[in-house]
Amino acid sequence: MEKISAVIITYNEESKLARCIESVKPVADELIILDSFSTDNTVKIALQAGAIVHQQTFHGYKEQKNAAMQFASHNYILSIDADEALSVELINSILTVKEGFACRAYTMNRCNFFCGRFIHHGLWYPDKKIRLFDKRIAHWGGMNPHDKIVLPETASVCHLEGDLFHYSFGSVSEYIKRNEEISTIAAASLYTSGHRSGIRIFVNPFWRFIKSYFLKRGFLDGYPGFIIAKNIAAQAYLKYKKLNKLNKKKENILEEPVSVSLTDK
Repeated sequence: MEKISAVIITYNEESKLARCIESVKPVADELIILDSFSTDNTVKIALQAGAIVHQQTFHGYKEQKNAAMQFASHNYILSIDADEALSVELINSILTVKEGFACRAYTMNRCNFFCGRFIHHGLWYPDKKIRLFDKRIAHWGGMNPHDKIVLPETASVCHLEGDLFHYSFGSVSEYIKRNEEISTIAAASLYTSGHRSGIRIFVNPFWRFIKSYFLKRGFLDGYPGFIIAKNIAAQAYLKYKKLNKLNKKKENILEEPVSVSLTDK
């Protein structure tokens, strides 16, 4: 049977980490945690659960995840966030493939828990992610905060049955606050990559709402489905608004006149 290293990055996750760890214990032969110097009981909880804990200053999501998996002893990595947990069906699927990995990477559906219920429609489901993979051919790429696993084009990818539960936000206000944080990080990533907002500041939010609420049937999740679609659009707008502000700030700096003294030579 192949062995798996479960890898988690953490920062002040004392309220969620125990649930995450308990869910991976049936499938993980090793538990690696890379912590960003938490100020709560995160590290204590991890050590009590038998995890190997390393600490490093946070440099970005993909940077942290790439660093974390280098501490793993086994080739196959199960990458999971502290606010996530494996469903029973997903645990059984992983145990089955551990008998002999037929693929180099595996996708799984992420099911978000929002305001007291699991969301099964809209852009939040199935929210397919690669979370089990061979670290010898994979690395975390993409653009922060929306990191993703990057594989060679020839790599075989299979899908696992079962859900990866994501315990996202306990309230609408928590979601709105997180939108502010995520949009700031996303705008900075776009700015660093040389992007500009253009008409996307208007088109993208509108399209995201239509796609989430109508095309992906977010309305079937009731009022939470509307709130999610609305805030998906809001995050897109904030991202491009902040990107526009960063670009204007850069342009203003470049256009500032340089005063030269008559005594300069």
